[in-house]
Amino acid sequence: MDTNPAIPTRAKGTGAHFVNGHSPLHSSYSADTDRSDRESTFNAIKSSMGPRNEPLDVEELQLDDTTNGQRSFHGSTASPKQNPSARQYEEVADGDIEDLDQKISARDLRDQVPLTPPATTRSASPFVSQNPTIDFDGLSWPSAGTLSRLREREHPTDAEARLEKLSGAVRTILECIGEDPDREGLHGTPERYAKAMMWFTKGYEENLRDIVNGAVFHEDHDELVIVKDIEVYSLCEHHLVPFTGRMHIGYIPSRRVIGLSKLARIAEMFSRRLQVQERLTKQVALALSEVLKPQGVAVVMESSHLCMVMRGVQKPGAMTTTSCMLGAMRKRAKTREEFLSLLGRR
Repeated sequence: MDTNPAIPTRAKGTGAHFVNGHSPLHSSYSADTDRSDRESTFNAIKSSMGPRNEPLDVEELQLDDTTNGQRSFHGSTASPKQNPSARQYEEVADGDIEDLDQKISARDLRDQVPLTPPATTRSASPFVSQNPTIDFDGLSWPSAGTLSRLREREHPTDAEARLEKLSGAVRTILECIGEDPDREGLHGTPERYAKAMMWFTKGYEENLRDIVNGAVFHEDHDELVIVKDIEVYSLCEHHLVPFTGRMHIGYIPSRRVIGLSKLARIAEMFSRRLQVQERLTKQVALALSEVLKPQGVAVVMESSHLCMVMRGVQKPGAMTTTSCMLGAMRKRAKTREEFLSLLGRR
């Protein structure tokens, strides 16, 4: 059937004066016609909506899935596969919630407190388990040359030889960039820089066990503990230039709390090494998780990198934000949002 695009079409059961709006001024308008057409339009809309869906009663749910009886839902026959069963409301996938009997691996009998079952919102990080465990008897994530540097504390002669070797390397750098290491302004600079570099990287000589120093206490507290705005200074391992910023650490205790100053000291220990911000953030979170076995840990760091400011793209003011969420802080959206809102960075 040909249709003229200039003539508007209307749904079946709709009166002529309803096209583009009805009006009492229309030539075909009358009160009876208007009432009749309204009822016809209402019935047409109602018939297109189908039968009304009614909620099921609890008694209608069949516990036996093996029955092949068919029951009618508003005139329609449901197949056995479509038949609602109470069992589907009981079975939950293993990955959806944590085991209600899960307990914290305790070092003390008082630590055996079950976790509150969380609503999983983020999967566990596949990279956390790949990190080396913390060595309480040695160093935390040591590098190949760290142990020999640590042993030099008891051998001043070896420490002096290391410092002299580093000073020579700095002198070579000055010569390579076109400077004269023997001029007045640079006299003694290689030695000063060598001592400064050893200070900048003193975190290699520090141990997590000594940093904590037994400052872990049992306390009946299971709400957020947050220390904000911890100043952090570190060296970018890609260019050996500083990046500075602030770190925010929070955790939910499980009957164990740590001295607040220790959070800043842990951040200081890991930052006084050659670092990338992503690894620094995760190392602090994993260290705190290892020491306290809390319900959850969250670490957020914001910093400015001089390798982006002084060279390369040269963008002053650019801030880099990294985070690491473990345990309940990663799995519970509400808990994570509470932490971020308390930081004022939601």
